[in-house]
Amino acid sequence: MLQWRCETLQKEGIIQIEAAIGVNYGTVADDLPPPSQVANYLLQSTIINRVRLFDADPNMVQAFAHTGIAITVTVPNDQIPQLTKLDHAQQWLKTNIKPYFPSTNIVRILVGNEVLSTANKLLIASLVPAMQTLHSALQIESLDRRIKVTTPHSLGILSTSNPPSTGKFRQGYDVHVLKPLLDFLRDTNSPFLINPYPFFGCSADTLDYALFRPNAGVVDENTNLLYTNMLDAQLDATFSALKLLGFDDIEIVIAETGWPSAGDAGQIAVDAESAAEYNGNLMKHVMSGNGTPLMPNRTFETYIFALFNEDLKPGPVCERNFGLFKPDLIPVYDIGILRPTAKASLPPSNPSPTPVQGDGKQSWCLPKTGAKTEDLQRNIDYVCGLGIEYCREIQEGGQCFLPNTVRAHAAYAMNAYYQAMGRHEIDCDFAETGAVTDVDPSHGNCNY
Repeated sequence: MLQWRCETLQKEGIIQIEAAIGVNYGTVADDLPPPSQVANYLLQSTIINRVRLFDADPNMVQAFAHTGIAITVTVPNDQIPQLTKLDHAQQWLKTNIKPYFPSTNIVRILVGNEVLSTANKLLIASLVPAMQTLHSALQIESLDRRIKVTTPHSLGILSTSNPPSTGKFRQGYDVHVLKPLLDFLRDTNSPFLINPYPFFGCSADTLDYALFRPNAGVVDENTNLLYTNMLDAQLDATFSALKLLGFDDIEIVIAETGWPSAGDAGQIAVDAESAAEYNGNLMKHVMSGNGTPLMPNRTFETYIFALFNEDLKPGPVCERNFGLFKPDLIPVYDIGILRPTAKASLPPSNPSPTPVQGDGKQSWCLPKTGAKTEDLQRNIDYVCGLGIEYCREIQEGGQCFLPNTVRAHAAYAMNAYYQAMGRHEIDCDFAETGAVTDVDPSHGNCNY
């Protein structure tokens, strides 16, 4: 679990919030390193400390023993019907969990993956009973407080998602499957897992919206809330569907999300730069403590898909290129998860924008002369939505609160983002409202 402590400003004062970033460890490939090498690499060279496995392979589970890494294991879909019987559930625990726990820090069991999207009536009918029976088996072993049971869903379980306030589960599944499932999650204090992928929902016109870039945003006409990124809209549509059934108190976990670094000709933004941009901004956003328009002041446990590029996955080229790492454990790109000692493993050809100041001189990002006030306000909303650290000094009482104008506050926020991103010219574009300068705009006690 990558843990960052983020401060969130609330009316009552400042509170501390923790959140977690994990990774999905898929193995549909014939060129991956041994699980023991992977576990050791994650422990020694990265700050990732949560891993989701797509089965309960004993070699993989054993590999993470004594690492402290929090492991989620999965019951494959085809095994779900058998687990509706208590003796089978107990045997599954005896085989897949008890020999490795607590040496391996198993924290969650997922019953299947996107079961409702399979349209398999037997699997769907067996899902909740299997979850209940597996939980009962954990109770018998006194493991139910340490290991939680849940299941992940695709966004396909929603019949309506736009605007986010109208989010609704598919008719038929809502009452007959999801309500009993949500009752179980509430009773066992387990989270609701969703797999949102802005990559699959975006077009050339909505690319900035999907990648967390500055954009005009989308207003939900029912709530008048402004959405500046697609992930928030997908999460809030899920929240609205939960609320409609009376379960808005259940925690939402992002079980999968990611962006491919390669794809077929004609696909937009299938490159390492876009993948690094999405996953890097994703990490900052879900852990900023700002939450979403309908779920403010929250962080979200999030699992990036995926650890490796998987060369045997079927489908288009992009399906085989979601990995953060190549099979030789060389990063495809860097999003800030490597420990300093592992930075040397980044390849010289790793794509990254060129800094404006090649001679090492300082530079700053400021609004262009003539930039419209409403555009600058959108820039403030975007940057501050990524994390309070960008905007703390322009809050009331901060060193840069005065002058209290949109332009002055936008200057500070835009520059804070520009500096944090490494002073690359593209990070000062802000939809052509920003410009780079070599004149320090700091004034009084306000340090840019």
